[in-house]
Amino acid sequence: MNQIIQSSDTYFLGHPKGLITLFLTEMWERMSFYGMRGLLVLFMTREITDGGMNLSAPEAMAIYGIYGASVYFLCVPGGWIADKIFGAQRTVLYGAVIITLGHYVLAIPYDKTFFLGLVLVSIGTGLLKPNISTIVGQLYKPGDLRIDSGYTIFYMSINIGSMLGFLVCGYLGEKVGWHWGFGAAGVGMTFGVLQYIFTSKSLGDAGRFPKLSPEEDQNKYISLFKYSSAIIVVTVITGFLGFWSINPELLNQLTVYLILVVATAYFIYLFFFAGLNKTETDNMKMLLLLFFGSVLFWAGFDQGGSSLNLFAKDYTDLYVFGWEMPATFLQVANPLMVVIFAPFFASFWIMLGRRNLDPDTPQKFALGCFLMALGFFAIIFGVEAAMQNEKAGIQFLLITYLFHTLGELCLSPVGLSATAKYSPVKYRGQMMGIWFLSSSLAAGLAGLLASKSFESGISSMPDLFQQIIFALCFVGIFLLIANKFVKATEIVDEK
Repeated sequence: MNQIIQSSDTYFLGHPKGLITLFLTEMWERMSFYGMRGLLVLFMTREITDGGMNLSAPEAMAIYGIYGASVYFLCVPGGWIADKIFGAQRTVLYGAVIITLGHYVLAIPYDKTFFLGLVLVSIGTGLLKPNISTIVGQLYKPGDLRIDSGYTIFYMSINIGSMLGFLVCGYLGEKVGWHWGFGAAGVGMTFGVLQYIFTSKSLGDAGRFPKLSPEEDQNKYISLFKYSSAIIVVTVITGFLGFWSINPELLNQLTVYLILVVATAYFIYLFFFAGLNKTETDNMKMLLLLFFGSVLFWAGFDQGGSSLNLFAKDYTDLYVFGWEMPATFLQVANPLMVVIFAPFFASFWIMLGRRNLDPDTPQKFALGCFLMALGFFAIIFGVEAAMQNEKAGIQFLLITYLFHTLGELCLSPVGLSATAKYSPVKYRGQMMGIWFLSSSLAAGLAGLLASKSFESGISSMPDLFQQIIFALCFVGIFLLIANKFVKATEIVDEK
């Protein structure tokens, strides 16, 4: 029977003590990630005389898409490494250290080290991101109604961190120097690493050990890991030395196709070859449905760091009381709104659950899609205002981010919770990786969409946003219909 556990297990805001360790680790990681990401497109499109890379907007958008897709694509092997080799706790630590190194490399004012830094941040995030979210779910006993609330509180750390990143890294990057902003991201991540090392005992056995069946040979997995790592190192070194180069827009397209193939292959494996029982198979149908909804949602949401970010920089009046704020400051709106509204959503889902009125997960996803569509509807008016008056007021972006935030709170923490609850135990880390793979595919699609939106300048943006609105409404209706036929059951880890 579902229950709210009342014990020493209520240390942090009524939740397990380990949640504060994960909360702070995620906060500093997201501070570094979003602080750097907010500068990425702006840095790449600025002229060399302004300290930038002087890339065209389509090229910058494509690189942004590749980076975003890579970050989340690597969550799949990151989940596998935790499940089969290191366990989630150690994998999170290794990922955090690699991320820190990546940000310090980005702080070096040299083109080739810039791309090396992006590679390191991508690899480190792939190790950390799925596994820290998995550990959150393992802090709770099966049937504990606090889990959705716990994920929502955890989600607040993401947004507190991103808010810090946009403010600190954004200001330093745009007003002092781009590489000062990248360096600040490294300093923030250093705090995260140290905090995790000194407080990780609070996690207990949650995510401490790999999930291996008796017939599995861990030595084979270790050998595969070593060979794969060697290939990655050789590829990075040869690229750094100039033995090969890429076409960003073509690579972005190929990345999207690769992710589609990987996601399709993995779901086929789980459905037909993983030996799942009926309950697990039914749950996989639910997770596949949520994967589809997540891709469309995040493809729209990721316009915040690309097309909407450039719209803020080049087509929005940023003067406040005579001072021109950095464009990245407007991105603070989203995490600030999450911090404001997340406690309401956390308590709201618990209240509905106690009254047996809690919407099904696909219904929450559908609501998230509809709210995001409203946000894009608002920004279309902002684009039209900019085309008439050269600059649009900041209110259009603020309204857009408000609806996007409300949609995000209906979807993201709920999706994390569903993945933790419904995944087969021995595939839990990998399934968290698959959840983030939806974000990877979305980031790649977002990069393609954003690059196309700036081929003809601002005039092409209304058509882009209208297409996104149509897609979001379609997927929302689809989720509501599919919810009638797809049901899931929480899976208990009996160990």
